[in-house]
Amino acid sequence: MSIISFRNFITNKKNYAVVPQRQESKREIESGIPKGLMKKCPKCNAILYTKDLEKNLNVCSSCSYHFRLTARERISLFLDDGTLREFDSGLTSDDPLNFVGYKEKLIKAKQSSGLNEAIITGEGELGSFPVVIALLSYDFFTGTMGSVVGEKIVRAINRAMELNVPLIIFSTSGGARMQEGIFSLMQMAKTSAAIGRFSDSGGLYISIITDQTFGGVSASFAMLGDYIFAETGATFGFAGRIVIEQTIQQKLPQDFQSAEFYLNHGQIDGVINRKNLRMTIIDIIDLHLNSNDTTKS
Repeated sequence: MSIISFRNFITNKKNYAVVPQRQESKREIESGIPKGLMKKCPKCNAILYTKDLEKNLNVCSSCSYHFRLTARERISLFLDDGTLREFDSGLTSDDPLNFVGYKEKLIKAKQSSGLNEAIITGEGELGSFPVVIALLSYDFFTGTMGSVVGEKIVRAINRAMELNVPLIIFSTSGGARMQEGIFSLMQMAKTSAAIGRFSDSGGLYISIITDQTFGGVSASFAMLGDYIFAETGATFGFAGRIVIEQTIQQKLPQDFQSAEFYLNHGQIDGVINRKNLRMTIIDIIDLHLNSNDTTKS
């Protein structure tokens, strides 16, 4: 066979199987990063392998930026494996004010997050110590507190009081859920009163603030813990930075409303890297239990 005929044979050969090429999204093309393989740190712009990031508990290895976690992800990292017994998972929000578009947004939030509401509550074990835990999840309606969130928190508090075990609440929220109006705002007083009763009974409440936590959540139960900790770099407060600057007509410090800022001003008890959080809370619970045992003896 001549070179010319061989070339014709190759070019005229039929394709018996064609593998379709995946079309890259505009974002992938612009970033040059294949979907799911890598993530870019929003703080230091480091390009991180997703698997390495997950092994590091979703903390940037370059600058310690803490990527946001869902409630389910936090449970898997924080509690002893397989010990969570969830409370009230079937409770869902209604639309008491017939707010335009609210029902549709709730449906979308359920579909995108896989949750029925912006919080998971339950009892489980942490370092073999029994605890009651509540975790807000930003991926459901930005973790806003409506009637169901407030009710689930109060029920969790009452359960911790009944079992006489420590209460741990992870906060992340955009504030009160204004689509429920006064019903949402009432949850600030409702949850705060429940925390007060729990404290009077001698219960141990550990509040852990994560990025970001604003509005009614930060103005109620999130800042009422016997211990108040924040993850490294978390931002929280009542009103947002822009609103405050416009109100007081002053430029605020660069680190204003950061966990480190609040620690320096004595408003929280510690800033903890996510990798150290589990053992820190275990040590605190152990300390309190041993202290109580010593007092009784």
